[in-house]
Amino acid sequence: MARNEGVYRRPDSGNWWINATLPNGKRVRQSAGTERREDAEAYLAKLKLDAYRETHFGIKPQRSWQEAVVRYLELKRGLRSFSDVQRICRHLDCYLGDMQLSQINGDVVWAVIQGELKKGNKPATVNRYLATVRALLRMARDEWQWIDTFPKIRLLPGEVERDRWLTHEEAERLIRCCAPHLAALVRYALATGCRAGEITGLEWSRVDLQRKTAWLNQTKNGTPRGVPLNEDAIEVLKEQIGKHSRYCFTFRGEPWRWQVTNSGWHTALEAAGIQDFRFHDLRHTWASWHRQAGTSCDELKELGGWKSREMVDRYAKYATSHLADAAMRIERQRAENVGNIVTFLSRSEKKKDLTFRSSP
Repeated sequence: MARNEGVYRRPDSGNWWINATLPNGKRVRQSAGTERREDAEAYLAKLKLDAYRETHFGIKPQRSWQEAVVRYLELKRGLRSFSDVQRICRHLDCYLGDMQLSQINGDVVWAVIQGELKKGNKPATVNRYLATVRALLRMARDEWQWIDTFPKIRLLPGEVERDRWLTHEEAERLIRCCAPHLAALVRYALATGCRAGEITGLEWSRVDLQRKTAWLNQTKNGTPRGVPLNEDAIEVLKEQIGKHSRYCFTFRGEPWRWQVTNSGWHTALEAAGIQDFRFHDLRHTWASWHRQAGTSCDELKELGGWKSREMVDRYAKYATSHLADAAMRIERQRAENVGNIVTFLSRSEKKKDLTFRSSP
């Protein structure tokens, strides 16, 4: 028997439920989220009014920041950095939790900036929050069509870009100070530029030593990619053969199940005399070495699996070979000038000598 439209009770729930067809033709069957009939009827009336306005006047229904966060987190759930996204959204709740998306304007963004700076946070930290707000609002506008516009959000200037990498001598010293299982990770990272999770999660089924390629199915940006293996990387992998049937890198015969930067990592750094260095900085080292060796930014982008040139351009400063000729121009000019001066003086001395000999 068909149920009449409106609000009704279900025997298995304390809340009122909604069964209705909205003015835009959408059928709604859901909980009203309240035990009061009056509130349930008011919520149904709002749904109908929003649908009517959207259908006949093009007025979008109001959507809250919290609604947007729920959908945003659902879409980001597959990211390896999902816990960081959750943490940032939770942190922003104190500023935006009670707001509709249409209420978020320039003043609200300014309040977020000032609130975080007063807490003593650096521009880099504030920019992480601003970037999340901007990404969520852009998605709400472009993909979900929940809003038509959102304020322009500029990141704060003054963010200090981390510029930490090792020389070849420092890298060799670090490897010597690492335990064998950790040294293998370090060597492979320096040879391929892979991230810690990409290395510890690498499986033999995704490695082809004959074709000198490894395939990553879980990356930071969620895009699978192939990794070309040079001889250094192949040497490390061959040393791991037979230690585990599934995973390439292990500790005491078991796959890695903990953070790479544990006490063993910090002990190795201290023994090697290296300060202010993270495991991820091995990726920066790898990229810096490539640029110093003449690898182009486009080649580096493909090797490292970056989606945009913006992240790769930070390493452009390490490549100077294309400027070598320009740097030598003044050196050659100086040498030519010195040569001209020597020739001029030599000719002058000869002229004086001839003049002296021919005089009566």
